[in-house]
Amino acid sequence: MTKKYLLKKMNLTTEALEHIRKKVQETEAATTGEIVIAATPQSSKYSFWELFAAVLLSAAVFAVFLPFTDRITDWMYNHYWQISFWYLPAFYGIMCFAIIALGFYFANIPAIDRLVIPRAVQHGVVTNRAFRFFTESGAYCTMEHSGILIFISYLEKQVRIIADKGISEKINQELWNIIADGLAEGIGKRDAEAAVCDAIEKCGELLKEHFPAHKENPDELSDGMIILEGEKWT
Repeated sequence: MTKKYLLKKMNLTTEALEHIRKKVQETEAATTGEIVIAATPQSSKYSFWELFAAVLLSAAVFAVFLPFTDRITDWMYNHYWQISFWYLPAFYGIMCFAIIALGFYFANIPAIDRLVIPRAVQHGVVTNRAFRFFTESGAYCTMEHSGILIFISYLEKQVRIIADKGISEKINQELWNIIADGLAEGIGKRDAEAAVCDAIEKCGELLKEHFPAHKENPDELSDGMIILEGEKWT
């Protein structure tokens, strides 16, 4: 899934991204907190699970065809002048290989991928990817340790909001989780722009209450939505 495809699926135009950027600037003007927003097509490649599902499908098809060995052999005798001992295993081998190839191909379709990959695996992978980008983005090292990351992983349809230690000491993580759930619901309704802006506003209200703006309030981190692609970590 490419950046272009992700933006299309989330219905985010250039104007929408600019609106989100300005919303972050407007929100951060009232607080010393910093808000980083990132979206990724998926948090991992999941090739193991896709291949595993394809192999299981092939094994199931093999088990279904096994009782029909005699009929398959008769069919071969009726359609060929002569058959060798390797015809039958070759038939089963080619069939299983074809099923694995087709299964792996279709397992890469997002709707099927979400069914193939265990929910616990998706949850753990998204959380790990979000924490990794939290450090990569620099959200963990603002002057007052008041940075937060809003992380959207589209394939898994999951959102994480991670707050630095200065915020965590004052704001319960459950409040961030409620905002994250609302954002995920909004994206699922293909209203990502409004959902992201609403999440930014709600995060800003919490930050403004505990981290009001000072006279000097430098903008330490990027304001626009960061699109991650080409993820190779598993």
